[in-house]
Amino acid sequence: MNIGQAAAASGVSAKMIRHYEGVGLLPPAGRSEAGYRQYGDKDVGMLRFIRHSRDLGFSLPQIAELLDLWQNRRRSSRQVKALAQAHIAELDAKLTELREMKATLEHLVHCCHGDDRPDCPIIESLESVSGAGAPGHRRSGLQPGRRRAPR
Repeated sequence: MNIGQAAAASGVSAKMIRHYEGVGLLPPAGRSEAGYRQYGDKDVGMLRFIRHSRDLGFSLPQIAELLDLWQNRRRSSRQVKALAQAHIAELDAKLTELREMKATLEHLVHCCHGDDRPDCPIIESLESVSGAGAPGHRRSGLQPGRRRAPR
């Protein structure tokens, strides 16, 4: 099948198929006499595996490792489980960070009067972070639960 048919069968766009080939997740496709990429059922299966892995948030290096484990029938499930558990820990850390970001932003929104005046703690917080290195939601000087006095 051609790249369009492989994309339709796998749920992965043609652009991403070319990308996955380029980064080595998918072996280079065979070519027709006219130079068009040709894919088989095995390739579509790999593409579906990659898509499902991406849906779960695995990174490309993690997916490469998962593909290797998937194709190695002598693997132990312990290796797969360890990789998945490490990913869960990463997701937990991201969730914690997102919750903290949300709490800080909710606090800033709560402190903003949202009226016609130019004073805005949201802008002031963003301004205080600029030039202080990498942006971080805790560098705003405002912690959830602390209100800035109105001016």
